[in-house]
Amino acid sequence: MTNKLFKVIGLMSGTSMDGVDAALVETDGADYVKPLSTMTVPYEAAFRGRLRRYLGNKEGVRDPEVAGFERELTELHATIVEKFLTHVNGLANDIDLIGFHGQTIWHQPKKRATIQIGDGALLARMTKIPVVCDFRSADVEAGGNGAPLVPLYHRALSAGLPKPVAIVNIGGVSNVTWIGEDPEKDLLAFDTGPGNALIDDWMLGRTGKAYDEHGLLASSGRPDTKLVERFLTQAFFKKKPPKSVDRDAFRNLMPEGMTAADGAATLTLITAQAIVQGLTFMPQKPLHLYVTGGGRLNATLMRLIGELSEIPVSPVEELGWSGDGLEAEAFAYLAVRSHLGLPLSVPGTTGVPRPMTGGKFHQPG
Repeated sequence: MTNKLFKVIGLMSGTSMDGVDAALVETDGADYVKPLSTMTVPYEAAFRGRLRRYLGNKEGVRDPEVAGFERELTELHATIVEKFLTHVNGLANDIDLIGFHGQTIWHQPKKRATIQIGDGALLARMTKIPVVCDFRSADVEAGGNGAPLVPLYHRALSAGLPKPVAIVNIGGVSNVTWIGEDPEKDLLAFDTGPGNALIDDWMLGRTGKAYDEHGLLASSGRPDTKLVERFLTQAFFKKKPPKSVDRDAFRNLMPEGMTAADGAATLTLITAQAIVQGLTFMPQKPLHLYVTGGGRLNATLMRLIGELSEIPVSPVEELGWSGDGLEAEAFAYLAVRSHLGLPLSVPGTTGVPRPMTGGKFHQPG
């Protein structure tokens, strides 16, 4: 194993589709990780609207419209890299790699297929920095779920924490990483179900707002507990992990005939209950739940998770971590692991049959 330290930019655009997170990390791709800076650039509403149009497109860039949009997405990421390099100023000398996640538009691991749009070769040419992209395909092709991919980074970051501990990421989809006392062996990660996606879609359709700020609307409504119970009887929630789910898998189960507040309350309870139900699959009850992703800012959701789980719940900022930048940091870390031929996923995280590397490397030339 090399002891070389890499300075890497990670770029993440997740299932919430709210924008691009950029992070600068110094790492050896193994045990040493030093987050240096993060920045978030929100998508403009018109861009987000166009992006939504291509969700679920199985053709990917074989569709000329998607190919055109992929170029636009990549050029936007190049602009963000330029802004970020200015933002980090003196820290930006000699960037070794960019970890470019791209945007997932279709994810069907049962069909051994996943599509993230984003042209790594173009980004490398535009930024003049080597790029690693397409992190999920190798895992999915080998029979894994292709998600979640952040757990190995969670493991590296949480080395000094009392175990067992769980890191809950609430983006468009919610996922959890459980880390036991022997982190090399005791690692389990999986999607628990919906995160912010259903709440955000409900809010947009009913109020015109992109999300329920601080969970205020949900806190004023009354959840339909029978609908919550029915929702959670679906096969996905009973399936043993590792498992993953697409952002739009539950879209056809949106509430009907409710006020905006009651619908928000119902969907928020569904999200919380799905996370807590997921904890039952863990070998030991976590001592603490640390929450990252946009969901950590939803006070109603955080309160419900704590009440239902009877486990202390805190945003990851309590650890000095960046709740907005954590996934971008992870893809910086994974870019180095990919470059070194190290695993990005293991059986306990994605269900892949064996530890699996992945990613595609593009030089600027």
